[in-house]
Amino acid sequence: MKNVILKQATIIDSESQFHNQKMDITIENGTITSIDKSAKNPNKLEEVSLDNLHVSQGWFDSSVSFGEPGLEDRETISNGLKVAAKSGFTDVALQPNSYPIIDNQSSISFVKQKAHGLATNLFPIGALTKNSEGNDLAELFDMKNAGAIAFGDYNKSMDKANIQKIALQYVQDFDGLVILFCQEKSLKGNGVVNEGIVSTKLGLKGIPNMAEEIDLIRNLSILEYTGGKMHLPTISTAKSVALIKEAKNKGLNVTCSVAVHHLTLNETVLEGFDSRFKVSPPLQTELNRKALIKGITEGTIDMITSDHNPIDIEHKKLEFDLAKDGTIGLETAFGMLQNVLSTEIIIEKLVNGKTVFGLEKNTIAVGNKASLSLFEPNSISVFGKENILSKSKNSAFLGQTLKGKVYGIYNNGKLEL
Repeated sequence: MKNVILKQATIIDSESQFHNQKMDITIENGTITSIDKSAKNPNKLEEVSLDNLHVSQGWFDSSVSFGEPGLEDRETISNGLKVAAKSGFTDVALQPNSYPIIDNQSSISFVKQKAHGLATNLFPIGALTKNSEGNDLAELFDMKNAGAIAFGDYNKSMDKANIQKIALQYVQDFDGLVILFCQEKSLKGNGVVNEGIVSTKLGLKGIPNMAEEIDLIRNLSILEYTGGKMHLPTISTAKSVALIKEAKNKGLNVTCSVAVHHLTLNETVLEGFDSRFKVSPPLQTELNRKALIKGITEGTIDMITSDHNPIDIEHKKLEFDLAKDGTIGLETAFGMLQNVLSTEIIIEKLVNGKTVFGLEKNTIAVGNKASLSLFEPNSISVFGKENILSKSKNSAFLGQTLKGKVYGIYNNGKLEL
């Protein structure tokens, strides 16, 4: 256990009595033991002084992919969690898209054991269907008992509405959360970018917004029929935001997330045919990007995710049509978001997802567990290859200006800077 005093830290935590105050935070045995204007240090604890230090409750990312087991060339769990820690995340939800797919109790136990003892907590998402193929439900109850916090097939929509209906009914017995990605397959077809002026100009096959929206309408209709809890990840259109707002007003238990890249980039970056920008759902129009920002600020969108997805060079550095979807995003999440949102809103959206996924929130108060993200909100830097900490280098944010800097985290009794 690392015992420290964080010196002159500005606390950003609207739930804390010390919100917006500059304080010394003493941490002993993983617990906050005092918060003072100027801490005495009779026990000679290590004092941590960082330029313009700000701290908040630990950040949570609701969608990261690492690859292990089976795709360790993309990313390992231990390095992936180190990257998360250095990027300010105390907690991450791991997608089941490894090889084999995480669709049973022993796979959940394996990834949890791999993450044991590290500063950042890993919470596995179990596959909703066996092998994420959409045909039969996976062992949901067994996975829940082994530590799965939700169930979904990463970036795959559900063709069979009845399986979705049964899943939403079944998980209510143990208060399970179902994640449903929205992109109707036949409407998507062979599309690789958003359908519109840019796709026509580039001669690339387009995916209409309707592919997301029709699937989303169906998913919400089934939820209205079954009850239960549903999470819609990485929505990307204005109409999706409006539909979710309407569903929430009706009283449906639905939440949603948006990816950093959909808030900070638009489809015009595709003009160089660079496959780093190939993501699913695809980058959108500026109008849709602005609608997502509004969805964040008005409270319809519950959380922001990096949707961190490492892809090895053999599958990414290809012709645009052939390259795999996905960008890494942990390292750049905070700095990119600061270009479009206020620090307080960003932190709220990086913390509040914990409640949706049934995880513990730790307000910054004496006696509480120290689970803290450490950052500085004002410096300006340009993100280069040398700043990539992940094993895979497929970042859509190379060359982008970042505002602010993440120092690291204090969590699980460990200071990771």
